[in-house]
Amino acid sequence: MDTIVPRKSRKNKYLLIGLPLFLLAAYVVFSSVTKKRGLDVKKGEITIKTVENAYFEDFIVFQAKVEPLNSMLLNVIEGGSIQEIFVGNGDFVQKGQPLARLYNPNTELGYMTQETSMIEQINNLNKVKLDLRNQELNLAKDLVAIEHDYLDAKSLYELNEKLFKEQILSKNEWEKTQENFRFQKERKNIIQQSIQKEKQANQIQIAQINQSQAIMQKSLSILRNNKKNFLVTAPLAGRLSSFEPVLGKNYVAGESIGKIDVMKGYKLLADVDEFYLEKVSQGQKGEIEYKGEMIPVTVSKVIPEVKNGRFQVELNFMSTEKLDLRQGLSFGVRLMLSEKSKSIVLPKGSFYEDTSGKWIFIVEGDKAVRKEISLGRENPLYYEVLGGLKAGDKAVTSSYKDYKEIEILNFK
Repeated sequence: MDTIVPRKSRKNKYLLIGLPLFLLAAYVVFSSVTKKRGLDVKKGEITIKTVENAYFEDFIVFQAKVEPLNSMLLNVIEGGSIQEIFVGNGDFVQKGQPLARLYNPNTELGYMTQETSMIEQINNLNKVKLDLRNQELNLAKDLVAIEHDYLDAKSLYELNEKLFKEQILSKNEWEKTQENFRFQKERKNIIQQSIQKEKQANQIQIAQINQSQAIMQKSLSILRNNKKNFLVTAPLAGRLSSFEPVLGKNYVAGESIGKIDVMKGYKLLADVDEFYLEKVSQGQKGEIEYKGEMIPVTVSKVIPEVKNGRFQVELNFMSTEKLDLRQGLSFGVRLMLSEKSKSIVLPKGSFYEDTSGKWIFIVEGDKAVRKEISLGRENPLYYEVLGGLKAGDKAVTSSYKDYKEIEILNFK
């Protein structure tokens, strides 16, 4: 009798063969996914700096030019064309010294017309005052005549009164004498009151005329002074700079034709990037190098108006020693923004442009590994390290332009 032999399942056979292949493929995929991407680089082509534990200074460096401590602009007060030039740029001038003369026939003619009109008005007011004075004089003459008539009537009244009492004078004559005396007395009183009121009115009117004349005389004086403004003179003693008027060129009123520098001390004037506008303030201290020595300076003024991405800062020298400076000299100013503080610092490098300070390559033996970091303040030399690095770490600080997707740098 034949024995039945059971057939082996091909399904199990395929399973035994396919399982190892699947596991192998899964391992390859997992390894390719989890393996860190590396790149071989020459060590000599990169820059490696050491993280330090040192004093961090928050400071900025910028260029500043030497300017006179005090200057005054020379502005054209009355517009016109340059007719004469008496001095040159760079000359030392004294206060009141003529510098240039302008010519404007229309303006000068206008001044002459105004001056003539003012003088005519002043003369008319003088005539009014003279008429008032003559009127008072005539009233005074009338009062003298009336006083005379009153005194005559009074004398006659006193005489006739005696004669009437002695019955020498008739009653009719006595009554006429009384009436004449009464008339002269009332006439005198009325004229005296009228003259008094007239004087008071005249005094008020004359006071107003005097006030008007005073204003007109002041205006006339200003007008005559304005005529002198065609001659540009030095408002103070000093040295002319940026003084370049051109003969025949027309300048409008208020336009500057130069400035006068008062040669009594110097200051520094700098244009600073607007990024530091909120960090720079009056009173901050800095220093410049002058003939091998560090000279202290301080911020005296911050002009917050931003032009072309920059704002202006004025600095004064703190040293009382007289410095042999020249206008236009340029110095590098190191301005302190905060006090020194102990901190972990990383030397600056091009890597920041590609990482924004969020990660960096740290050297570990013959390779450099990507690591997350946190940076704080910065100065022209260092970044302040807030986390991710410790003193003694060596970091790649050169450009990361080709390493943005790389996690390990292998040194060759």
